[in-house]
Formats: sequence, structure tokens, C-alpha cells
Amino acid sequence: MRQQTRAAQQAREAKLDALHAKLTDAVSTLVSGDDWRRALEFSARFRSRSFNNTMLIYLQHYEAFQAGRVPSATPTYVAGFKQWQTLGRQVRKGQSGYGILAPVTARFASRTPENADSWRRLGRGERAQLGETTRTKLVGLRPAYVWDVTQTDGDPIPEPPAPTLLAGQAPLGLWDGLAAQVEARGFTLKQVPDAAAIGGANGLTDFTSREVSVRTNMDEAAQVKTLAHELGHVMLHSPDTHTSDKATTRDAALHRGIAEVEAESVALMVGAAHGLDTSAYTIPYVTSWASTVPGTDPVDVVQATAERVRSTAVRVLDQLDTAQVGDGDPPGIERTAPARTNPERRQQAVVERQAVGL
Repeated sequence: MRQQTRAAQQAREAKLDALHAKLTDAVSTLVSGDDWRRALEFSARFRSRSFNNTMLIYLQHYEAFQAGRVPSATPTYVAGFKQWQTLGRQVRKGQSGYGILAPVTARFASRTPENADSWRRLGRGERAQLGETTRTKLVGLRPAYVWDVTQTDGDPIPEPPAPTLLAGQAPLGLWDGLAAQVEARGFTLKQVPDAAAIGGANGLTDFTSREVSVRTNMDEAAQVKTLAHELGHVMLHSPDTHTSDKATTRDAALHRGIAEVEAESVALMVGAAHGLDTSAYTIPYVTSWASTVPGTDPVDVVQATAERVRSTAVRVLDQLDTAQVGDGDPPGIERTAPARTNPERRQQAVVERQAVGL
């Protein structure tokens, strides 16, 4: 029995190692502006999942396409085996799932939560004792599998309305929604007549005066993209920003290249989620900023920054009342949302999302 358990553990670890290796290879290829742009545009369409898992899905789906198992090079909707069954669809025989990294969490309790050594793990179904604080923590990873809709048969998937955009125009309601988020963070939004008014830039965020400026002598689409870029600065690079990722925030403050790529990447994801054509601009070479962080491997910087970008863009998009492209989950999938009145369930959802960028 012990040998069987050990064999199962080794098999699981081998699967995790293979997924990590595949992920590292995928991220290592992000060496040019176009590669980075395409990766973020794809991630914007699958924003319900982490950047890491998005890259794993993209890579494995492309391999399936090259092998002739799926009809298109990019996935559309992905879900687990049982999730597809709830939608009246069945994974076709012979279709392999795409391996992703899923978090394993456990509940812990303590009477003295400020003491890191005082936390004890609760057993399955065990309740905390009176006076104890509970907390959900990440305890490991496990391989999980999802399938694209083109690997399934069954009931049709209802298609949500897709946002449409005329050349030069901004997506309906996007400017007002972004402006509201800028102002909600204590910044004044100014529209200036031209670049000369803000030092030759399209937009400018002044943390001292707490002002965000955008020039108006360009197309609406360019203006709203610039506003999303400046909102990225406000959310990621303000001196009073509270974030758990202190090290990367510090690096962004010290290296303008990192800050500019982060802000532009947020704008790109927000635009892509609204069907905004991003072909007219390109993200600077990733290596031009990743290599500027001393003592850190550029691949690690890319991975860390990608998740900061993704999570920030998701926070922006979640607050917008606009027509957006889907998030990669099939329409009709029921999610277990954390109850507003249940702090422990809400915290567990946060842990699961933050787990290795999942």
C-alpha cells in the first residue's frame, strides 16, 4: 500500500515538473514586443485564469492543432470534464486534456494569529474552536485538466454578444468607466489640447499633484487606450499603492522601463477585452526592461510582471459596465462566488487565485 502511495506521489510530481518545464519554455520565448503583445491579447480573452495557466493552455492547444486534433490554432472556451457535462457536452474519445496547475488549500486555526507558529491545520470537516481565527492557506499544487469546446460534442454553447468597434472610435462607455476609476483613486483627470501641454507625451500621471492628463488631439480609441495606460500607472506605481508584491513594485519605481511596459500591458489587455484593435502599437522588447533588474533572471521577471499586469487588468475590467469579450469560461458555467458575508470563503478565493499566479 505504501509503495502504491509513493508511486502515485512520484507520478504526480513528474506531471507537475513537466508542466513547470513547459511553462518555462513558453515564457522564455517572449523575447520580442510582438510576442509579448500576442501573449497579453490572448490572456485578455482568458482572464479568468492566471497568466501561467493561460500560457500552458495556449501552448498545449497549439500542439493539438499541429497534430490535427483540433480545428483552430487558438482555444475559444475551456472547462473541466465535469463542467462540460453540466453544459450538456461530452469530451470526445481520444481527446487529451490540457494540463494546468491547480492550488491545493487547507484551513488552519489559531488563538494567537499574530504568532506564525501557532496555526494548526484543521482536519476534513473539523470546525475551529471557540475564540480561534481561521485562515485558508496554500499547501501545494496538483495537476488538473481542461478541454477546449472543439474537443467536445453536445448541446450548442450560447454565444454572448461580442463588442464591435468602428475605426477610430472608442468602445461605448469605456472612457467614462476608466475615468471613474481614476477619480475614485483620488486623481483629477485633465484633458489637454495637445502633447506640448504635457511634455510631448500622449498622457501623463503626476503623483505629486495627483493629476492624470490625456491629450485630445488624437482618435478616441487612442485616447481611451492612453487613459487605460495611465490608470495602470495609478494602480501599480503610485507611492502609496498597497500591494503584496513589494519587490516588483519597488523595481518598477526604480526602472521606468518596467513601469512603462506594465502600464502599456494593462492598457493592451483592457483594450483587447473590448475588441479594440491594438495592431497600431507594439510593446517594447521584453528584454529591454527584464534584463535591467539586477540579480534576477529575465524569465522570472516576465512571469512576475505578467501576473501583476493580468490581475490589475482584471480589477479594472471587473469594475467596468461595458460589453466585453468572454473570459475563456463557457457561457453557462456556474461559479462558486465567495459570499460577501463570509470572510473566510472570500479569503479562500483570494488564496486560490494568488497561488503561483493561478
